Amino acid sequence: MKSARLVRVAVAAVLAAPLLTACSSDGDNNAVPREWIRDTYTATGGNWLDPDSAPREVAQAIHNERAELDRASGDRMEFLRYGDDMVTVSPYRSGSLIQIEDYRNGYHRHQRHLTYWPDPDGGSFRGGGPGEGK
Repeated sequence: MKSARLVRVAVAAVLAAPLLTACSSDGDNNAVPREWIRDTYTATGGNWLDPDSAPREVAQAIHNERAELDRASGDRMEFLRYGDDMVTVSPYRSGSLIQIEDYRNGYHRHQRHLTYWPDPDGGSFRGGGPGEGK
């Protein structure tokens, strides 16, 4: 009896593993392409730097790697929304500074440029992660 239950648990674990892997954030189409940004741009603290390209060019390159859910701009900055996170690309010397942050923090910091994006503190905000629309 115990061995039959062990077999059922083992089979369930083997069947669940691919489902859990498919739901991980690395495979999430709504996630910021963090690894690509890390590999493409120069790390500077918790941010990244492109010493030569304008914010619009950098935002387009990030978009080409993985399309954002929404995009806005203002004060020469570009904002890309990816589910529960956002990317801000701002002018820095002759290039651009790339910041990845939690959507809520970024929204509050740059709210005047994100007038049509959903307020993360409002009842209608659902994030955009794997549970979106549930």
